[in-house]
Amino acid sequence: MLGAPSPRPAPPMTRPYLREHSCLIFPPPRGRHPLALIKFLGGAFIGAVPEVTYGYLLELLAREGFLVVCVPYNVTFDHEAAAREVFGRFHACYDALLASGLPEAGLSAPDIAELPLYSVGHSNGALLQLLVGSYFSEKIPKANAIVSFNNRPASEAVPYFEQIGPVFSQLMPMMEASPVYSVARNASGDAWKALFDLAGGVIREYDQEAMVSLSKFVDQLPSVMNQVTEGVSEFKPTPPENREFCKNSYSVPNTLLVKFSVDAIDDTDIVEDVLRPRVDSIGGQIKKVVLSGTHLTPCIQDVKWQVGSEYTPADALAQGLKSLALNETRVLSRTIADWFRSL
Repeated sequence: MLGAPSPRPAPPMTRPYLREHSCLIFPPPRGRHPLALIKFLGGAFIGAVPEVTYGYLLELLAREGFLVVCVPYNVTFDHEAAAREVFGRFHACYDALLASGLPEAGLSAPDIAELPLYSVGHSNGALLQLLVGSYFSEKIPKANAIVSFNNRPASEAVPYFEQIGPVFSQLMPMMEASPVYSVARNASGDAWKALFDLAGGVIREYDQEAMVSLSKFVDQLPSVMNQVTEGVSEFKPTPPENREFCKNSYSVPNTLLVKFSVDAIDDTDIVEDVLRPRVDSIGGQIKKVVLSGTHLTPCIQDVKWQVGSEYTPADALAQGLKSLALNETRVLSRTIADWFRSL
């Protein structure tokens, strides 16, 4: 009697990421057992479309041997709500991986269950990672890599913030009645594909889900503007409240702080002073590094530069600047990977 047929192998991946429970998963090269699982959070607004804004960095981390789970989120003035949302969204995805594995990447559920959990956050995502490590004491990562931490009052984050609310209260009804607004909200797949093409091929494979991600990015704007028109004038909790809470409750034992050489909105030094006594008190370690780059270094993409019929000095300059920027992103990836390996 013939035995049961063996299960068919999963089809090969046609792009560098997979989608699971609204998260994006960047697996290491097939056949390579992951070193750890990284939960990644991007910055405000751009964190909603990480495949577009952080794709190069996420691929680099995957090539370093990590299974990267990126949690998209919508920006809000309520940071506590955002932190709790990404915590729940990540663990829904994580639980699915623990139950079924990731067959497309050749990983079984036991393979994933044995991986240590780390996290990386950039800018507003760095703040949310710290808040997750403070609001929760269980199911939190063993280590955090906090990149370009930023948490300033709304009046500093958005100049003339107090004057924006009344203006938008008057403009929003006119914007929503505008046929241009309607066209933008209901753009066809062909229209979105044209935008992707104009972006220089950052999204390597156009698909319906990528269009949905970009739509979510656009949909954040009316929500944020509505909060402004309703009189929201400050983030909740306020930056001083966040610092005080992390000072007393942060529970992630190992923290790497990364700041860049040119970054006018970086608050890494402030958060180091807040976290160091707390991390020392729980027997952990905290390390700070300064890398060459800017606040946008984690978002640099490997976009192809089209050279004209003749190679000009402008082409040479553009390719040189691109090479420099990409190298800074590679150094960032290697720094994070080396820190996690050292644990």
